Amino acid sequence: MDTLFDVAVIGAGPGGYVAAIRAAQLGLRTVCIDDFKDAAGKASLGGTCLNVGCIPSKALLESSENYEKAIHKFHEHGITASDVKMDVSKMLSRKNRIVKQFTSGISLLFKKNKVTNIHGSAEIISSGELVRLKISGLKEEYIEAKNVIIATGSSPREMDSVPVDNEYICDNKGALSLTQTPKHLLVIGAGVIGLEMGSVWKRLGAKVTVLEALPNFLGAVDESVSKEAKRIFTKNVGLDIHLGCSVQKVTRKNKVITVTYTEASATKTLECDRIVVAVGRVPNSDDVGLDNVGIKVDERGFITVDHHNRTNVSNIYAIGDVVRGPMLAHKSSEEGVAVAETISGQYGDVNLDTIPWVIYTSPEIAWVGQTEQALKEEGVPYKVGKFPFVASGRAQAIGDSSGFVKMIAHEETDRILGVHVIGPYASELISEAVVAMEFGATSEDIARIVHAHPSLSEAMHEAALGIDNRYLSL
Repeated sequence: MDTLFDVAVIGAGPGGYVAAIRAAQLGLRTVCIDDFKDAAGKASLGGTCLNVGCIPSKALLESSENYEKAIHKFHEHGITASDVKMDVSKMLSRKNRIVKQFTSGISLLFKKNKVTNIHGSAEIISSGELVRLKISGLKEEYIEAKNVIIATGSSPREMDSVPVDNEYICDNKGALSLTQTPKHLLVIGAGVIGLEMGSVWKRLGAKVTVLEALPNFLGAVDESVSKEAKRIFTKNVGLDIHLGCSVQKVTRKNKVITVTYTEASATKTLECDRIVVAVGRVPNSDDVGLDNVGIKVDERGFITVDHHNRTNVSNIYAIGDVVRGPMLAHKSSEEGVAVAETISGQYGDVNLDTIPWVIYTSPEIAWVGQTEQALKEEGVPYKVGKFPFVASGRAQAIGDSSGFVKMIAHEETDRILGVHVIGPYASELISEAVVAMEFGATSEDIARIVHAHPSLSEAMHEAALGIDNRYLSL
């Protein structure tokens, strides 16, 4: 095996493997080092996202939504379905098959693009014109690279009071592998992972209680969206959501888990049979050898980088969850492309202000840009257009008309400042808003674009019209 490379990528998650492929496409001799193992102990590319995150969770969400539709919604279409049952083992097999397809696909892409792949952990030993790395895998070996890209991702944040065993008390990995539906599932944390996993098991018959430490529900989301989401998740979905809670103690006797927590200054207890801990993630910046070469890290463990994701060591870069910005797979991938192009002498750039966020619950939640509450705090003059899906013919036809599209534009320039969607296929609809904002579009631009009828995208069109109170369907 070669020991000298133009680019060495540490980590094969959505940031790392994309960075490696793009670097190789640009003619750079590239190696990607990754130490992730699947449940069977075999090397598996794709990091958290493909193995125990984005992809498997969406598979379970789809399965659980289909089950719920068969029981509760098919009759509206004149379809009679009796004795509907969920085989959890088959659901998990489908999920695992999809994961295997994509992780194996990365191996094929590496071969196609001539990326050298090493299974093991990498530590930066020294820097200079060449960066020296120690690889600890089946055997210890050393390689050198002209440039290094750190793409080590993140791990679930731990709670001292709730130790994870991934059997009774699970993180995201364990939550995706429960072999049967819990009777009572406790989710600690009302963020993306908590709400998605809670939704899956609620649809399959579990009682689901959610304890959130913060006083506000989905605090990063536009207030009108979070208010609507809480109403739907409690009333329609059936999640039992409690805010401002702090878990004090967890004990287990046989299959019964007793949880002691505080809520509104009162001490309470509940019993459940499974817990999912989803209280955020922390960057994997330890054990990479940062101290060996003096790479700066902030107080939260994130590697300090400039606009081009370059660390204070000129030929070492960092991308994805291990640096500033949202912990999102698509953000990581685009940073990987940008850094590879920067190294090759091109201009790589990622606009952190126009990265879309998505929560794949039902209804889905997606947004890009600024929230209304943030604009109020900053004193920015703005106008709002808001269109409900209940007035959308397409939404009514597919039987999913909850939620709305909300567009915010600058009051003076009309430039779009933010778009917030809660409703069917919000994850797909938000892309139009991302493109619009990247090109500096105004609400008038969207209002004058012809949208297909009937389509869900008409809600985006109507929200733009609503900026100047020109609704055509309200």
